[in-house]
Amino acid sequence: MMMLMKLRGLGMLRVFLVFVGVSALCNVAVGVRKGNASLDQRSLRRRHQGHLALHRHKQGAGKQGQVLHRSKRGWVWNQFFVIEEYTGPDPVLVGRLHSDVDSGDGNIKYILSGEGAGTIFVIDDKTGNIHATKTLDREEQAQYTLTAQAVARDTNKPLEPPSEFIVKVQDINDNPPEFLHGPYYARVPEMSNVGTSVMQVTATDADDPTYGNSARLVYSILQGQPYFSVEPQTGIIRTALPNMDREARQEYDVVIQAKDMGGHMGGLSGTTEVKITLTDVNDNPPKFPQSVYPMSVSEDKVPGEEVGRLKAKDPDLGDNGLVNYRLIDGDGLGMFELSTDSETREAVIKLKKMVDFETKKTYTLKVEGSNTYVDPQFLAWGPYKDEATIKISVEDADEPPVFVAPSYTFEVEENAPEGTLVGRVHAKDTDVANNPVRYMIPRYTDVEQFFSINSEDGMITTTRPLDRETQAWHNISVSATEIGGHHQDTKVRVNIKVKDVNDNAPEFATNNEVLMCETVVPGKVIETVSAVDKDEMAHRQHFTFSLAPEVAHNHNFSLKDNRDSTASVYVLRKGFSRLTQDVYYLPIEINDNGFPAMSSTNTLTIRVCSCDSKDTILSCNVEPYVLPAGLSTGALIAILACIVILLAIVVLFVALRRQKKEPLIVFEEEDIRENIITYDDEGGGEEDTEAFDIATLQNPDGANGFLPRKDIKPELQYPIRPGIGRPAANSVDVDDFIKTRIAEADSDPTAPPYDSIQIYGYEGRGSLAGSLSSLESVTTESDLDYDYLQSWGPRFKKLADLYGTKDCSINDADDGEDS
Repeated sequence: MMMLMKLRGLGMLRVFLVFVGVSALCNVAVGVRKGNASLDQRSLRRRHQGHLALHRHKQGAGKQGQVLHRSKRGWVWNQFFVIEEYTGPDPVLVGRLHSDVDSGDGNIKYILSGEGAGTIFVIDDKTGNIHATKTLDREEQAQYTLTAQAVARDTNKPLEPPSEFIVKVQDINDNPPEFLHGPYYARVPEMSNVGTSVMQVTATDADDPTYGNSARLVYSILQGQPYFSVEPQTGIIRTALPNMDREARQEYDVVIQAKDMGGHMGGLSGTTEVKITLTDVNDNPPKFPQSVYPMSVSEDKVPGEEVGRLKAKDPDLGDNGLVNYRLIDGDGLGMFELSTDSETREAVIKLKKMVDFETKKTYTLKVEGSNTYVDPQFLAWGPYKDEATIKISVEDADEPPVFVAPSYTFEVEENAPEGTLVGRVHAKDTDVANNPVRYMIPRYTDVEQFFSINSEDGMITTTRPLDRETQAWHNISVSATEIGGHHQDTKVRVNIKVKDVNDNAPEFATNNEVLMCETVVPGKVIETVSAVDKDEMAHRQHFTFSLAPEVAHNHNFSLKDNRDSTASVYVLRKGFSRLTQDVYYLPIEINDNGFPAMSSTNTLTIRVCSCDSKDTILSCNVEPYVLPAGLSTGALIAILACIVILLAIVVLFVALRRQKKEPLIVFEEEDIRENIITYDDEGGGEEDTEAFDIATLQNPDGANGFLPRKDIKPELQYPIRPGIGRPAANSVDVDDFIKTRIAEADSDPTAPPYDSIQIYGYEGRGSLAGSLSSLESVTTESDLDYDYLQSWGPRFKKLADLYGTKDCSINDADDGEDS
């Protein structure tokens, strides 16, 4: 008893586990009273009884622990359970914490910590009741780990060590099965046996597979019978019908369903689509649509030309539908051949040899088409080949003439006179009509027209003498055209060889000079000469050499014929000197010994050179010994060029000096007003001499009268506006004159709008130096001081002097006029 009191004094925490069933039972009772509940009371009662039993078991375990002194706690717990997706109005009671030291006076406080504590799970710190405040989803989180502890309310001192427990979310069937990889595509060979596996589909269920049947799936087929079936437990799709033919139907749309709860009523389901395609196998032999194929060919067709086509049909695809063709029989095997078009897979009949309507008019061929690849599984369905007959008829054609020889070769001597017979060609018409033939030589094969042909008999003759050395062979064509009919023609190659005649004299093979040392010794060979001939050399024909008669007895050189178409030149004396004679000419006669014999005289040039002791040539130029000492020709030319350049510079300098001496300003006796017009750097105003009559400036009295414009011829004369005054007869005020003319121009409707005299008042505006025009200076006071021009520098000195001088002269002139 004493021991039990001590144990109770430890303040052991007891937990009364009240599971969700109890809370659900309370809620059901309330719902029944309110008239809105329909839960199964018996199932709730059984669950509640199970929870209470668990509570009693834990209490007994606690008491047993007190007797054995093996635990400080008065309970044993593992985990709590909460049903997911609860949507009731009140929080769900998960469990209750209680301590033996809790006397109900509120001095003990219960604390809850861990996953979801304070947000999802809350605890009443006085009573120890734990509630779930939010709807839980097992698929988001299956369990929560929490820690419970009892502490003193006033000091927060732990009365017991913290204890950890788990709240598991109990699953309900709230997730349907899903096919994560759909839609599916599968292939299976056609003609497969029943039960052939096509593919396997798999669905997933997010519910707990360890609790109930929420995640137990069963597969079924909704669409695709009777062609396919599915295994309920594995989801394997298999063929259900034999001999499914791709050629009849190639694709099938199958719908598979997965249902949970073991397929029972109330379970959730999901579907997916499976597109199944039948692949091809070689189960069809080739077949010709026709048993007999008529074809025709014209006798003028050449070998290799196409006669016709045929094709055997095979509904199989790819390699299974490939067909090979071959000729197996017929009387036209030697005249025709067969090939296969790689793109269209057609049998192409071609002409192997030319046919002749007059010889044979019809041919028969038998062709076989067979599969390239045969599937042994379907050999019993064979044979995989077919045969067809081809009847070919030969059509008559108007054929061109035919030459009796495929080509002709003739010979003619060169230099033969015009009209020499070369040879004859002959062609004939093979048609039944046997029309006559006309011959001609196409000009493009005989551009220079060396030959002509008789249009009736085919005789070829020359039109001029031929030269073998210019052209040894002539290759021409002769055309034969049928007279009448379709005027068809044919051509033949004619090769004409020009036979050689010995008509060219031999000559030196090379024309190089022979270099000989001054110190050469008598009897030495200085050169071996050879010859060439444009004519053909006959067998055993060779050249012979000899000195020309005029030098046969010279004392300098001799010639020896080597009898091998070469000759050697020997020196007969010594003591050659370049100063005495530097070049020797040796004429040599060459004979070709042909028929007729041709000979020529060729001159060998021998130059004397200076050599060292080893007979090495040093120099063959004789100029160092004959030119006098002094300047070379190049140096003299350079000196003369320099003299000419110096003279040109002097002349240019004198011309420039004369140009500078010309006066740069006008003299006093010249009329200033006349020279104003020569200013050419102020623009277009002063260049317009038509609008400004300079004669008026020279004769001021003319300003009093009416001066008509010279640039136009006015039709009517308009009087001057009243109020515009004219200057006095003896006035020389240019400013008044210009204003008068401006007024006349403004009032004249025939005057152009671009009268340049109207812009004189704007010259020089905007410049720091002001206007340089002397016209504007008339408007200034007569006593204008031009001394400021002296301060503008030397560039304006001439202008300052000019104005000062002119002012004086103008004033003097005015005084004279006044007097």
